[in-house]
Amino acid sequence: MAPEGLDPNEIVAKLDLLSRSPSSGAVRKQLGQVLHHRSREPKWWTGVLSQLRHHNRPDISVQLIEVSLQVISYNAAVSAFAKGDQWQRASSLVADMPTSKVSSDVITHSGALSACSKKGHWQQALMMLGQMPSVRLCPNQISYSAAVSSCEKGCQWQHAFSLFAEMPVRRVSLDIISYSAGVSAFEKGRQWEQALSLIADMALYEIRPDVISYSAAVSACEKEGQWQHALGLFAEMPQRQICPGVICWNAAVSSCGKGSQWEQALSLFAEMPQKSARPDVISYSAAVSAFEKGGRWQQALNLFFEMPERNICPNVISWNAAVSACEKGEQWQQALSLFGEMPYGKVCPDVISYSAGVSACEKGGQWQHALKLFCEMLQKRICPNVVSFGAGVSACEKAGQWEWALNLFVEMSVAEVCPDVMSYNAIVSACEKGGRWQQALNLLAEMVFRKVRANVITYNAAVSACEKGGQWQQAVDLFAVMSGDRVCPNLISCNAAVSACEKGCRWQQTLVLFAEMPLRTVHPDVISYSAGISACARCGRWQEALMFFSEMAPHRVWPNVISYNAAAGACERTGQWQRALRLFAHMLSEKVYPDAISYSAAVSACERGGQMQLALSLFAELTPLR
Repeated sequence: MAPEGLDPNEIVAKLDLLSRSPSSGAVRKQLGQVLHHRSREPKWWTGVLSQLRHHNRPDISVQLIEVSLQVISYNAAVSAFAKGDQWQRASSLVADMPTSKVSSDVITHSGALSACSKKGHWQQALMMLGQMPSVRLCPNQISYSAAVSSCEKGCQWQHAFSLFAEMPVRRVSLDIISYSAGVSAFEKGRQWEQALSLIADMALYEIRPDVISYSAAVSACEKEGQWQHALGLFAEMPQRQICPGVICWNAAVSSCGKGSQWEQALSLFAEMPQKSARPDVISYSAAVSAFEKGGRWQQALNLFFEMPERNICPNVISWNAAVSACEKGEQWQQALSLFGEMPYGKVCPDVISYSAGVSACEKGGQWQHALKLFCEMLQKRICPNVVSFGAGVSACEKAGQWEWALNLFVEMSVAEVCPDVMSYNAIVSACEKGGRWQQALNLLAEMVFRKVRANVITYNAAVSACEKGGQWQQAVDLFAVMSGDRVCPNLISCNAAVSACEKGCRWQQTLVLFAEMPLRTVHPDVISYSAGISACARCGRWQEALMFFSEMAPHRVWPNVISYNAAAGACERTGQWQRALRLFAHMLSEKVYPDAISYSAAVSACERGGQMQLALSLFAELTPLR
């Protein structure tokens, strides 16, 4: 049965009321909403025309054909523009229809919305959808799906979700196209949980997901590092008799790579040809990246060099992954060689390429090469990012070039690049190496202001800077602040604090710090003990110095030349010359080779004990060491 008001007999009865030879406008007015609902139903129009023939109204038949053909022509034109990606012409045509006295219908608007969706013109699409009720048109599945798709392509996932939620409220049923557009919108918006929720909803409403919806959901999980969810969805597809396309395979491989599951990634990559999914440049790039993240630089390069053999031209992502693989494998020369070949491969290096190159130089201790690449970036007007700056600062810091490190760090502020914790760690370490303890503390305060959370590396560098600057109180205070900042001190932190107290002749504070180390689950090493012994020696506390020394062997910490020298020096300076000589003899028996300081302490001990013959003998051994 035809819907109310759309039965051909009723329409003919209405038209028959018109006077003889009516105008097209009169016919259009009498038809009303029929034009919107039946503009693309030739059989229906044929039925109306047949009834008019029985009523002997050829005059109305002529006008009816003209009116129906106008609407059909406009719809066909809008559809053609939509298929040809001519969204502006499609929109313009719809806007011109009232001027031409042709009533647009839901098909016309849906066609224009589809044109907008293909180019992601979400604002125009939302405006057109909003205008439909004002011309007495109810958006249908196609209209809403096209609008959702426009928002998806325009990366407006919130708008897409709002439209998607509005459909059931407007009594517009959701179909596979609507759901696929919704999942894709969430994928673009990096909302993986919502994407999975829609996939689950489809099963509840007995809507069978297709390859598009699954691919979008897998990609949503991949982008957010949810490799397990991505693989779970991917595994579901064959069970639902859905054959994954190359896009879906790529997303699955990439998700494993990002999740450091490089073996799984490579297994999927190897499986692609068997499943009629020919790997493309994205597949290879994802696989090379998986090897890179797994620290397998040689395998990454093998796969990279295989690409031209397969007639696949590496893109900038492929090159970056290969350079980065060499960087992580500490193959700085290979990384720079690849970087230099990029122009020959008709690929222009981007900020990621340069960052990987600078990082490779940093790991290889090549600070000058790092600066050269950094300057090249600026010359090519490629804006360095936080990774580029951080790697450059770190390269200079590791090479002891603290002035260059500070200059680069200042440039970060000029370039309006916000330093991250790694950048701050590098610059605080540079200050420590340059004896700039005050600047190190200022940087630590700046981190608090910028809300960059300091970690144990930052604190270690700052404590060490204070230690080297002879600021024992500052070092101990910073050490105490670490626990308050929820940063657990490690062995390096403890050693720096102990060493600061040693240089400040604070032997009691050293004992306190030593006592606290087991409570922090930190086990003292030879550096810790040597600093403790030296602290006691400086203050003439030979008993405490020997106590430290005697504790080393039971804790399986073997004294080195510094430990022996500190203990022997403590005894020698306090008149315990016999103990000093015994330590010297013990040193030789343990095959710890004495240095000039060891001999000098032994000679002084002999002098104090009146052992001149032994002193002269030792002095003779000392002379070649000077």
